[in-house]
Amino acid sequence: MIFAGLGPYLLYLVVGLLVAMDVHEFSHAWVADRLGDPTPRQSGRLSLNPAAHLDPLGTVFLLLVGLGWGKPVGINPMKLRGGPQLGMALVGAAGPASNLLLAAILAVPLRLHLVPFIPQTVFGFPLSWGELFAWCVWFNLALAVFNLIPFSPLDGSRLLAAFLPERWFYAVARYERYALLALLGLIIVERFTDMGILASLIFPPVEWLWWSLVGMTPPFPWR
Repeated sequence: MIFAGLGPYLLYLVVGLLVAMDVHEFSHAWVADRLGDPTPRQSGRLSLNPAAHLDPLGTVFLLLVGLGWGKPVGINPMKLRGGPQLGMALVGAAGPASNLLLAAILAVPLRLHLVPFIPQTVFGFPLSWGELFAWCVWFNLALAVFNLIPFSPLDGSRLLAAFLPERWFYAVARYERYALLALLGLIIVERFTDMGILASLIFPPVEWLWWSLVGMTPPFPWR
């Protein structure tokens, strides 16, 4: 995975992780709030404070395994305007869409060579603004693509569920916790074997998006 041998880049990893997950989870909460569900606001999730969105286990998985998640935003589907299927699809789409939008914005100074890659001393610490921006772009792209996989409980499954018959929608929802366990198992197997199912789904579109937005070789290992 992309975290092998990246000791010097710990700061970039942490900042990129916080930025991507913070925007992703906040977007879920904001759209749910706009659709009429007060649950995210009442639980303190309508915030850009990263502490409100970090999931301890998801963060550990991301740093040690290479794939992780933020704290799921509590949502009451029955309170969403448009009904639970359409409402959850819109809420689900908000996370990846926000990551892609932020990646596109942060890619502009990289594309135009406006940020230096030569480290500069910031508060006594050598910081490369170019590498920091690059990691933030990469994390946002990776999080967006990963969450668009149509497997519960990822956001892609919310989009797919919008097209299911209503009885199937509720049937699938009942098995979401088991699907989460299956996904965690797959992530662990991917990390310690050469199976490569998730990698083959995630990295090709991420690499294509990277080159389309940034147009340069990234200053870190691809995987």
